[in-house]
Amino acid sequence: MSLTTSSKQKIIKDFGLHKGDTGSPEVQVAILTTEITKLSEHLKDHKKDNHSRRGLLQKVGKRRRLLQYLETNEPDRFKTFTKKLKI
Repeated sequence: MSLTTSSKQKIIKDFGLHKGDTGSPEVQVAILTTEITKLSEHLKDHKKDNHSRRGLLQKVGKRRRLLQYLETNEPDRFKTFTKKLKI
């Protein structure tokens, strides 16, 4: 269920601030959003998979904290990023 290297590289290229940018909040949130989407689809088919559900909840919490950090410290970047990611 994890992302492939090529899909991660595409996300990094799309949302990174510079070449090789993997640590910015925008890239981290974009990767987490993709993983959350994949896990949500998995859980639609496997309703009793509680281990994956726990992982999903952890990813949602981490994404929420990163978005909160971005909104607090860089409001302009937050607005443009949420429009680009459509969340």
